Amino acid sequence: MNTVEKSRVGNDHTAGGRTFRSQLTPLLLVTSIFLLNFTGRLIPAPLLPTIEKDLGLSHGNAGSLFLFLSMGYFLSLLGSGYISSRITHKKTIIVSAIAVGAALSFISFSRSLFAMRVSMFLLGISAGIYLPSGVTTVTSLVDPRHWGKAIAIHELAPNLSFVLTPLVAEILLHWLAWRNILFLVGIGSVITGIVFVKFGKGGNFYGEAPNFSSIQTLLKIPAFWILIFLFSLAIIGTLGIYNMLPLYLVTEHGVSQDWANTLVGISRISTLGTAFIGGWATDRLGAKTVLVSVFLVTGILTLLLGMVSTPWVAVLVFLQPMLAVCAFPAGFAALSSISTPENRNVAVSLGIPIAFVLGAGVVPTLIGVIADRGYFSWGIRLSGVLIMTGFFLSFFLKLSNER
Repeated sequence: MNTVEKSRVGNDHTAGGRTFRSQLTPLLLVTSIFLLNFTGRLIPAPLLPTIEKDLGLSHGNAGSLFLFLSMGYFLSLLGSGYISSRITHKKTIIVSAIAVGAALSFISFSRSLFAMRVSMFLLGISAGIYLPSGVTTVTSLVDPRHWGKAIAIHELAPNLSFVLTPLVAEILLHWLAWRNILFLVGIGSVITGIVFVKFGKGGNFYGEAPNFSSIQTLLKIPAFWILIFLFSLAIIGTLGIYNMLPLYLVTEHGVSQDWANTLVGISRISTLGTAFIGGWATDRLGAKTVLVSVFLVTGILTLLLGMVSTPWVAVLVFLQPMLAVCAFPAGFAALSSISTPENRNVAVSLGIPIAFVLGAGVVPTLIGVIADRGYFSWGIRLSGVLIMTGFFLSFFLKLSNER
């Protein structure tokens, strides 16, 4: 890192002299970028039953779309450090927002399974470069003692997207084709990226490209490996289940598509509050305590979701996501505590890709394959068992700032 780069890093990491409240507006602007980024990846899920019918896809083929999305996300996250090390974190966020919009446009014009898979892969590539720069920018804006709250605000984006996406998708399906809905979300992402060019703050410094030294340092930390697996389980409990849930309710429990999307959307409203509670609890109790609790309860609820009868499934749809989202503020705070400001983006870009491929790609595809054989509910149960392993693994976490 040259002198100019070091200077920029130093200038941007003077968060200790700023109050948390003074940084709320910049935090919310970054969060809005994340909202459109996440919605772009999420919007195919509530549209999946319609896409299946329109393109004549099986459950396995439909689930495979998320595998291609996660593969693109995986490669993009791995290479995100090379981009931010050359154009700064702020510009990386801008490029991601505009590229996500373009990729969604490509999906809206797709007419075959092959074209859909390629377009979903490109969407993953476009979205993946955001997260390391987004997390690094958020943690650079505030003092470390406020990281839990700042990351919780940032995590409002996916949780709000979980609520709004199925509801908005179902409302728009009454007037628009699924292709037009995807195109509309893409336009929104482009506009938000342009707004960030003018008004965005933070991230005006270069990231560190993955190199042997920084990678070797991280790989020697046992907690880093544990966190990779815990993030995989957290993604299974949130995005992995969410991607297949509307299809599960429609095909396994005979729920109408509009009611399924409405139910899934409304059930995520509670996560807007519990995610912030998770951030507050992380600051108060420590990341390890939060993770232990979250994985035990979320695993049990996910297991029950695949076991209960139709009259009870709505109850589990509401309960399952409530604590699942709390894993992310705790997880990112833990990941930040075992890395330095300069290589934090490397830690994210190394750890999250593996977690995302497993949690949001492999598991939904596996659930779809199992569903094609008439055992949809067993795929959900298997996910619950996997999530519960995080309860035991969390006890082995050793963090430098753990209370």
